[in-house]
Amino acid sequence: MGLVNELVDDVKGAVLDPTDEQKAILLAIVAIIIVDRYAWYHDIPFVVQTTAAVGAGFLVFILVSFLISGQFPPDDGTDDEGN
Repeated sequence: MGLVNELVDDVKGAVLDPTDEQKAILLAIVAIIIVDRYAWYHDIPFVVQTTAAVGAGFLVFILVSFLISGQFPPDDGTDDEGN
């Protein structure tokens, strides 16, 4: 029952005291739902509907992450630009 107890603790933690990452993910999911329902209501084709919803979720995730942290993800130093 260790796995079930860990999942319960994770859900309680996400509901009662969410981390910044969980907040950003939740807002991205809400954006996906809103855009998906809007597109469905207006009879937009399925491929366009899902692409727009995922794109909106991605943009909201990046924006919220930037607003919470104050910076875009830093370079990890693995890019070799001819150095």
